[in-house]
Amino acid sequence: MALPPRRADASGLSGEFGPFLDLIKTTLPAPHPAGYPFILGGLGAAGLGAILPGRIGRTLRSLGLTAAAACAVFFRNPPRVAPDDLSLVIAPADGRVSLVDTAPPPAELGLGDAPLPRVSIFLSVFDVHVQHAPVAGKVLAAEYRSGSFTSAERPEASENNERQSIVIEESATGKSVVVVQIAGLLARRIVCEAAPGSSLSRGDVYGLIRFGSRVDVYLPAGTKPLVKVGQRAVAGETALAAL
Repeated sequence: MALPPRRADASGLSGEFGPFLDLIKTTLPAPHPAGYPFILGGLGAAGLGAILPGRIGRTLRSLGLTAAAACAVFFRNPPRVAPDDLSLVIAPADGRVSLVDTAPPPAELGLGDAPLPRVSIFLSVFDVHVQHAPVAGKVLAAEYRSGSFTSAERPEASENNERQSIVIEESATGKSVVVVQIAGLLARRIVCEAAPGSSLSRGDVYGLIRFGSRVDVYLPAGTKPLVKVGQRAVAGETALAAL
């Protein structure tokens, strides 16, 4: 008598398709929570389009699905692995290194007007837009300043554009590292989850900027940057300097 076919249980399916599921998660990482309202808005529009008849319904459905997919890609939050060397300051953002110079830190932080080594990373709309803590330590200050929304690629954007600055006291050396999220031409919202008194581990996701922007890192005096203008930076992985 023939035996009935075996029924695959959940664990079997997971084992069989595990590598494939891992590949999907790596290729299409989960979005940052701040992106869910935009994604759900697109899906809601697509759902409404499925109800409406004719060309209007088809158009709304297509636009809704396209918007949802675009937002899922924009707000993606891929996992990153920081270098083992804890003395390294790692990039807080994906993008192209647009400036390596010296400049005073944002005035609202009250750190004085002495120029510090600065590395600026420009994020296009195609880059990952979540920000990672460049060092581990305690957040000493977090200050927001309103401003304009000119192209974040221009050097004057550091001074004129809307920005959110935090100061992190690096846990091993006690030195301060300043990270500034700067809104750009299309950006209209800066999200910063780091508050004074909180602690960050190196590589922690602490915020994001929507739709094109820039992130400046001010290093302790005497620190030599390890990157050059034009180089691509990967948030949470690329070494900007060594303390």
